[in-house]
Amino acid sequence: MTRMVRDFFEVEDQVSLDQMIDLLSAVRDRLPEGAEDPKVRMSGDDVFGRRMVVSYLRPQTAEEAARDARYKGRLSIAA
Repeated sequence: MTRMVRDFFEVEDQVSLDQMIDLLSAVRDRLPEGAEDPKVRMSGDDVFGRRMVVSYLRPQTAEEAARDARYKGRLSIAA
């Protein structure tokens, strides 16, 4: 089974509706092969600003899998 990775991007809070529609359409069209579970949510607050976040699951790339394999077992959590 291929490991899935959560990927995301953020949209600033001050964009026009037309810009937002164009951006979300472009993102949908560019989702990688095998991308699953795309979600849109708001994050942030009134002090630091709000952002719209689009996240989705995608299959891990061969490069990411090789890096994970290289470091597998090296991480230990002290109790």
